[in-house]
Amino acid sequence: MKSFNLKKLLLSSTVTIGVFLPSNIVCKPLINPKFNAINQNSQKSFISKAVEKTGSSVVTIDTQRYVRTRQFPRNSQLFLDPYFERFFGLDLPKDNQPKIEQSQGSGFIFADGLVMTNAHVVNGSDKVIVGLTNGKKFHGQLIGQDFFTDIAVLKIEGKGPWPKAQLGDSTKIQVGDWAIAVGNPFGLENTVTLGIISNLKRNVTQLGIYDKKLELIQTDAAINPGNSGGPLLNSNGEVIGINTLIRSGPGAGLSFAIPINKAKEIASQLINNGKVIHPMIGISLIDEGDFETNNNAVKVGYVVPNSPAEKSGIMVNDLIIQVGNKKIETASDVIREISKNGINKQINILLKRRNKFIKLKVIPTDITNLNKK
Repeated sequence: MKSFNLKKLLLSSTVTIGVFLPSNIVCKPLINPKFNAINQNSQKSFISKAVEKTGSSVVTIDTQRYVRTRQFPRNSQLFLDPYFERFFGLDLPKDNQPKIEQSQGSGFIFADGLVMTNAHVVNGSDKVIVGLTNGKKFHGQLIGQDFFTDIAVLKIEGKGPWPKAQLGDSTKIQVGDWAIAVGNPFGLENTVTLGIISNLKRNVTQLGIYDKKLELIQTDAAINPGNSGGPLLNSNGEVIGINTLIRSGPGAGLSFAIPINKAKEIASQLINNGKVIHPMIGISLIDEGDFETNNNAVKVGYVVPNSPAEKSGIMVNDLIIQVGNKKIETASDVIREISKNGINKQINILLKRRNKFIKLKVIPTDITNLNKK
């Protein structure tokens, strides 16, 4: 055998080593497919993971409302119905023909076949269609709606199983947390926007809305027309709110959502009772701040005639100092304490009128009874 110089071989710039393997050995890739999948998954953003977790539970809600207008002279004795028109072959002007108003919103499945959305999405609808992300569409039956909190519950008329969203705890969110809005704006399914929680417990009266009873989550995640009723998610993909409104015009870019804990409470009452009880005493409230003393005061702005408040002796411009055992700092404190007290049960209220303190006993009633004589 011919000898060779080992030192020369090791110092050479390239060395080629041949390896001979038995023919029955099969070569496999060094990268484990399972490891590769895990590695790819770890590269997903928390946004895509959150949407992947909850996205299939988000639904499109298409509504139809039939509108029929009549434009007969006031002294006309002719009242037509569809059967009468078809029988005589009458051809009414186009303006008098039945019209269908269509609109669209969002919602999410939160229990077996049950969808949560905004009341304003389905209010006054004659027909509701629920569309899933897999393309299937079902009729939706309205279980109940609550105008004062803008919550509605629908039942899907079909057979499951249904993808369900995981509900979070809105009391645990903080200003600065991530917020992911999911919905179907302009009919574009599963559109996702990202922002942060900008404010908590934003009273709707601060937004110029006086016919609702809401404290909202404020976020800068974009909510567009059609997003109403869709979920607001945290970074873990849990529903923390229901997208409900946006502020347009000056100061645009602010979006608001109903906290999920409040929504769950309202939905439970709608499912079990078909309606929601809202304890009220019949007053409007004004938050006043004293910049010199840095103190807040809550003043009575209006008293509903024949209401529990009027009957107990509460007057306009009274300052509310305490409700039950709670010292009052904001109008939200008053609303919260009266709501916790319930109806037909006495609650103590401490007022300040001019320079006098006055103690009164008031029995709240349901809001639907306030305008009754």
